[in-house]
Amino acid sequence: MSTTDRELRVGMVGYAFMGAAHSQAWRTVNRVFDLPTRARMSLVCGRDAGKVADAADRLGWDAYTTDWRDLVASDDIDVVDVCTPGDSHAEIALAALAAGKHVLCEKPLANTISEARAMAAAAVTAQAAGVRSMCGFNYRRVPAVAMMRQLVADGRLGVIRHVRATYLQDWIVDPQFPLVWRLQRDRAGSGALGDIGAHIIDLTQYVTGQRITGVSAITETFVKERPLPAGSNGLAATVDGTAPAVDGADGHRPATGLVTVDDAAVFVARLDGGALATYEASRFATGRKNALRVEINGSLGTVAFDLERLNELEFYDATKPAAEQGFTRILVTEGEHPYMSAWWPPGHLIGYEHSFTHQARDFIEAVATGVDPAPSFVDGLQVQLVLDAVTRSAELGSSWTEVEPALATVAA
Repeated sequence: MSTTDRELRVGMVGYAFMGAAHSQAWRTVNRVFDLPTRARMSLVCGRDAGKVADAADRLGWDAYTTDWRDLVASDDIDVVDVCTPGDSHAEIALAALAAGKHVLCEKPLANTISEARAMAAAAVTAQAAGVRSMCGFNYRRVPAVAMMRQLVADGRLGVIRHVRATYLQDWIVDPQFPLVWRLQRDRAGSGALGDIGAHIIDLTQYVTGQRITGVSAITETFVKERPLPAGSNGLAATVDGTAPAVDGADGHRPATGLVTVDDAAVFVARLDGGALATYEASRFATGRKNALRVEINGSLGTVAFDLERLNELEFYDATKPAAEQGFTRILVTEGEHPYMSAWWPPGHLIGYEHSFTHQARDFIEAVATGVDPAPSFVDGLQVQLVLDAVTRSAELGSSWTEVEPALATVAA
C-alpha cells in the first residue's frame, strides 16, 4: 500500500493522557517537518460516546467511534495508533496487523510475554506485506537522548563499564489515592516496573546498543489496599475477598480494593557488552515528579541525561589533558543536533510533547518510504522479556535470572 502520493489516515484508540500526547503529535508533525506524505487525523475511538465526541472535537479528530473493531475494519484508515491500557494492546494490534494496517502501539508492548511474542511474530509476518509497526518509546526521540546514543556509537566513551538508570515519581504516595487502573495487574500488567521502568530499560539498551542478559531484582508494594474510585461499583477485589464496604455518610468505611502491582522495583543487571547496570523505578519517591536520569560510564568518558533538564547533556571527556577535564554542559538546541533543525533558533528550548512529534515524524517517514521503523515490536518484546525476568527474580528472592533474546523467542 503506497502512501507517498496521498494522506496517511490515522485512527487512534484511546484519548486520555497518551491519546492527548499522540494527538498533539499528529496535529503538529506536518506543520513542522517536510515529509513524503501527510498524516490525517481521521478517527478516534473510545467507549463512552459523549466523552469520545468531546475528545474528537477538542483534540482535532475528524470523527469518532465507540468500537475499535469498526476503526480497524475501516477502509478509510491506514494507521492504527493504540493508546489504551495494556490489557487491550494485543487484541487491537493483532487485529490491525491482520487487516493490513500499520500499527503504532504504546509501551509496554503488552501485559504478558505470550501476548508480546504473538504481537512480535505477527509484526514480522506483516513486514513481508509492507505493513509497518512500531512500539512507542517516545524518550528515544528526545534530541539529547539521540545525541547521547551517537556519542556512544562514535566511541567517545570507549568501553562501556557502568549503566545507571532511575525513574522516580511520587503520584501515589498518599495512601488515600484511589485504586486506578494502573494499580491493577489485570489492566496494567505491572506497576512502576512496566509503567516507568520499561522506559529506562529501553532507553539504556537503545543508547548503549547492548542487550540486558540477566537481572537480580526486588520489588515492593508499600500500600496494599486503596479506596475504590468513585463510580467503580466494587469492580476491584478487597483484600479478604469480601464485598467492598459502602462509601457513605453513615459511618461505613470507604470501599477499598487490593493493589495487585508493584509500587517500586530495583534491580541490577548485566549487559551483553560486559557492562554492569543498576535500575530503580518507583512511584513512591516523595518530591520526585518525573525524574528520569541515565548515566553511562566508559573507559574514555561519561555522559548523563536528566529528563527534567531534557535540553541538556552532561559530558566528561577523559581524553583531554588533565588540566582541562571536567563535566561539560551541552545545550542540545543547535540545528546540527537530532531533530532540532525543524524547530527554533539555537538556545530556544523544546519540551516533553516534542518527543511525540518526533516519534510521529519517524513513523510517517518509515511507512512512506517502505522502511521498518524502530523500536520494532521485537524491540518491545525484548523490553517485555526483561520486565518478566525482573518479576520472576523478585518472586524467587532476588535470584539471578537470565533474559532470553527476543529474536530467539519469536523464531521459536
